[in-house]
Amino acid sequence: MDADVLVVGAGPCGLTAARLLAEAGRSVTVVERRGHVGGNAWSEADPATGIEIHRYGAHLFHTANERVWAFVNRFTAFTGYEHRVWTTHKGEVYPLPVNLGTINQFFRAAYTPDQAQALIAEQAAPMLARLAGREPASLDEKAVALIGQPLYEAFIRGYTAKQWQVAPELLPASVISRLPVRYNYDTRYFNDPHQGLPVGGYGRLWEALADHPRVNVRLEEDCLAPDGGPFTLGAVRGQLPVLYTGPVDRYFGYRLGRLGWRTLDFQWEHHPVGDYQGCAVMNYADLEVPYTRVIEFRHFHPERRGVYPGDATVTATEFSRVAGAGDEVYYPVGTPADRELLERYRLLAVEEPLVWFGGRLGRYQYLDMDAAIAAGFALAAPLLEG
Repeated sequence: MDADVLVVGAGPCGLTAARLLAEAGRSVTVVERRGHVGGNAWSEADPATGIEIHRYGAHLFHTANERVWAFVNRFTAFTGYEHRVWTTHKGEVYPLPVNLGTINQFFRAAYTPDQAQALIAEQAAPMLARLAGREPASLDEKAVALIGQPLYEAFIRGYTAKQWQVAPELLPASVISRLPVRYNYDTRYFNDPHQGLPVGGYGRLWEALADHPRVNVRLEEDCLAPDGGPFTLGAVRGQLPVLYTGPVDRYFGYRLGRLGWRTLDFQWEHHPVGDYQGCAVMNYADLEVPYTRVIEFRHFHPERRGVYPGDATVTATEFSRVAGAGDEVYYPVGTPADRELLERYRLLAVEEPLVWFGGRLGRYQYLDMDAAIAAGFALAAPLLEG
C-alpha cells in the first residue's frame, strides 16, 4: 500500500490536512465519494450561460484568521466581493443582518443609533429578565436577547424553522451567534477583514490545493464500502493513520442511531433577463413561503459584468429538509437529543485505533469555510508532531 496516511473526504478540512502532510514528506491518499474535490464548496460554469454557479448553495469566503488567509492565498487570488443579503417579509424587502436600516424600516421610524439601541434593549428586557444572568441555552433565547421579540418573529423565527426543520427552542444558541446586529447602516453580512471569492472559482482553488506529487486523490470511492479494496477502512483500520472527515454516525454504521442532519434541494431556473432579483441572495422570512432563499449567481462576480450575458441569468431556489437515508448531509442540527447521541459516538471515536475525526461532518459541528480549513490544520497536527 503506497501511502503513509489515508484521508477520508476531499472537502476543505481533508484537503488542507492532506496538503500539510504532503509538504512534510508524507505520502497521502485521499478517498472521496463524489466525482470532484472541495466538498459542498464547489463551483463550476453553468453550461447554458457561462455564469459560475455554486452547485451546493452559496459559499462565501471570509475570515479573520491570518494563518488561514495566508494559506488559501498560496493557491488562488481573491476578488473583493463583500456579501450582502436581503430578506422578504410580508411582501416587503429589508436588509440583513439586522442593522439601523432594518430597524427604522420595520418600525417606520428614523431612530438614531442610540435611540435604536434603547428600543431594542427595551424589547429584549423581558427575555433578559427571564434568563436572570444565565447564558441563553437555545437559539430563540439568544435571538430574542439580541434583537427583541418583534424583530425575532419577523426575520428569524420562521426562516429558522424552515431552514433547520426543528423548533428554534430546540436549537443551540450557537446557531445565531454568528449573525451580527448593527446600530449603523452597514449592510455587509460579515465583519471579517478578509472577504472575497476565488478569482478562478472554488473548483480551481481545491484542485490547486490537491495538486502535490505526494497527494493521490481517488474520486468516486467509498471508504466504507463493504466490498473491500485497498483503501476501505476495513483494509486499513489499525494499519494506517486515518483522518476521517465524513459523517461520524456513518463511520460507526449508525449503530447508536442517526444524528440529525439537514439537507438541501435546489430548483434551478434560467431566466431570459440580465438581472432577475437585483442581488445575490434573497431570503424569504415568512413560514408560509416553502423555500428559504433564492440565489442569483451572477451577482457574486460583479467584476465579470462584461463577460456574463446581458440577456440571461441562472437562479437556484433553496429548500431545506431533514436528511434521510441516502441523502447528502449538509448541516448538523444539534438538538439536545443529537448532542447526547454525539457524546456517545465520541466515546466510541476515542477508542478507534489510529483514527482521527475532523471537519464539519466528522466533528458534527457547523463550520464556516475558514474554520473548516483551520480544522484541517488541527487534524494534521498530531501526525506532524509525531
